[in-house]
Amino acid sequence: MTRGRGFFLRSRGFMLMQQFRRAKALRMMASPVRTKNRLAAERSPYLQQHATNPVDWYPWGEEAFEKAKKENKPIFLSVGYSTCHWCHVMERESFENEKIGALLNEHYVSIKVDREERPDVDKVYMTFIQAISGGGGGWPMSVWLTPQLKPFFGGTYFPPTSVSYRPGFAAILTDIARQWKEKQGKISEQSTAIVHALQENAAMSAPKDAKLPSRDCIHQSFRQLHERFDAEHGGFGSSPKFPQPTTFNFLFRVYATDPSSGRGTRSLEMSLFTLKAMANGGIHDHVAQGFHRYSTDRYWHVPHFEKMLYDQAQLCVAYIDAYQITGDEFFADVARDILTYVSRDLSDEEGGFYSAEDADSYPTAGDAHKREGAFCVWTADEIDLVLTDIVKLPEGASTPLTMSHVFCEYYGVKRSGNVSPDQDPHKELTGKNVLIVRHSVSELAEKFNISEEKVSQCLHIGRQKLFDERKKRPKPHRDNKIITSWNGLMISGFARAAQALGDASYLERAEKAARYVQSQLFVGKTLKRNSYRDPEINQLSVSKVDGFADDYAFLIHALLDLYEASFNEDWIKWAVELQEIQNTLFWDEVHSGYYGAASGDSSLLMRMKEDHDGAEPSANSVSAYNLVKLAALVERKEWRERAEKLFTLFSDRMEKVGGLAVPEMVGAFTMYLHTPAQQIIIAGDPTHDDTKSMLECVHSMFLPNKILIVHQDNSPDSYLKSQLQSLKPLKPLNSKATAYVCKDFTCSLPTTNVSELRQQLNS
Repeated sequence: MTRGRGFFLRSRGFMLMQQFRRAKALRMMASPVRTKNRLAAERSPYLQQHATNPVDWYPWGEEAFEKAKKENKPIFLSVGYSTCHWCHVMERESFENEKIGALLNEHYVSIKVDREERPDVDKVYMTFIQAISGGGGGWPMSVWLTPQLKPFFGGTYFPPTSVSYRPGFAAILTDIARQWKEKQGKISEQSTAIVHALQENAAMSAPKDAKLPSRDCIHQSFRQLHERFDAEHGGFGSSPKFPQPTTFNFLFRVYATDPSSGRGTRSLEMSLFTLKAMANGGIHDHVAQGFHRYSTDRYWHVPHFEKMLYDQAQLCVAYIDAYQITGDEFFADVARDILTYVSRDLSDEEGGFYSAEDADSYPTAGDAHKREGAFCVWTADEIDLVLTDIVKLPEGASTPLTMSHVFCEYYGVKRSGNVSPDQDPHKELTGKNVLIVRHSVSELAEKFNISEEKVSQCLHIGRQKLFDERKKRPKPHRDNKIITSWNGLMISGFARAAQALGDASYLERAEKAARYVQSQLFVGKTLKRNSYRDPEINQLSVSKVDGFADDYAFLIHALLDLYEASFNEDWIKWAVELQEIQNTLFWDEVHSGYYGAASGDSSLLMRMKEDHDGAEPSANSVSAYNLVKLAALVERKEWRERAEKLFTLFSDRMEKVGGLAVPEMVGAFTMYLHTPAQQIIIAGDPTHDDTKSMLECVHSMFLPNKILIVHQDNSPDSYLKSQLQSLKPLKPLNSKATAYVCKDFTCSLPTTNVSELRQQLNS
């Protein structure tokens, strides 16, 4: 029986491969052979996806700008990214349409921008879209510009033809082309006024009488989140629900600052409840690990299926924080799960981390069209076919209890599919199941009259078998850009996991990524935005685009985490160097704050300062944290003062909408208020067991405001010793690793005892 099944599976695999090859050939035959446009010379995976469109696309640059001016044509700017579902839809419906392509080519100069490669361009025009739409926005972003790059009309996704309330893309193109011919002067005048208004808003300066925000901004931010908390399903607000890791960062800091207060207790409860709901929900890939982008419903059930590196990185840190606070292995396991996914599916062999995995893929090798979630969802019959193992034969029963029964009950699998029509408006998931935990192990043990160990075994084996089965499906596209800022976030994730979980492999992976960024993306003392893995020649190439403020800020933050995991002072030295460069390139000497982009790019209508902590924290928020911590680490008083200027600049936002708009900034402010709250200096050799024991003690605790240093007295070339005069007299006592804990400028007696150290840290 086993041999027969093995032969069947091998044969099935062969047939699937043949089917896939035939389908690919048919797709190529069915598709007209098209000449590649200018995007074929670009390295961005997103731009490459559009290289055979009948649209005469240009990349963002002088060639396109000059053509628009010379021919007096408006510019159609399309911004998206390679794993964007609705970007794929608009491409399929409009940009691959010959008639629409002809319209664009006749009346416009068309430009494609990868928002992940050029966030500066994206930010300028997204601000315009949000201004004219009352705050809405998203991708694909569609904007019409004058030849001088001034926006005058725009939106996001447009269907090819008009439907009910939404005008069709072809009709819009025709109408704008007509208006450009008839009312060009008026359009140019209006676009100039629009740009002037945007530039005034982008200036962002604090009033002359502005001062640091009050401590009440922390309480107010907590209240805002508490009011939006979904006590039934977790999360903040209704559908769609996003992970919002910056919210957890803030709430955990509120808890750490005052754990015994009602506010601190509630902050912890909301965070832990939400993290558990997400981990049990369909937003979590229970078969192949990692988290999808967001939930389309309030139950964390049906996700938008793309997987982004920045989500994995930040959620890993959130689950590590939860583990340090609670000691609950559930949270540690979820963090390990995320790192397994990233190590397997988003890791480049040379050390960097790839950007994302697509939501869309071919349901089977024979399909001609991709569908969202096809790689991840299951029918009940598919699960039955794979999980045939018999768990037990109940006495008197005609049918055995199989692994499929246990698995399907646990994950809410239904014969008709567990996705309701309101969760599936496009009917792409009809009859399918998105796995979501519906029962506890103990509940299933009681229901099926088997041991909890047997239930856990069924679930573990079932996930592995479905993972092996899923590998036979056509894989989603992977965006192989290695973005500096997102790599910084992921380095932090691995470094924090190495600290809390004591796994040396995580530290090794973090350092490998940091070395990659340093050797490949730090060129001539300037960070580059990203590099690419070219799948055709299997080589990496570095982007021409220089790094942005978030590239510097996120990487500096990562190096601070990496130092506390490795105590290699080279990482601190590089962090200090990068902070100095960031200050030179991006700091606004007149009004304070960091611009997102450096000066010197004439194609940008304005330099903007990011002031929102969304899917990623803003560069200004992370920089505030970095400046406070580095000021304490290397005694740079002027950097603490610079952090104060940041808090002053954003004080109005922090006090009015801190929890909703800038939770990461308010979290950094809590550290500012409590630094140096806890300086922990361990005099000893980090390779010795006694020092390791003390570090394990520190790393097992959630201490978000700590400054942790390992000081080797016999190391004359110590960088930190050269920066901190206070380190010199601190030595091991009786040749044993010795901890010096100082809080609010008061130091406890030095100790060589781990239990005493824990007591001091808890006091």
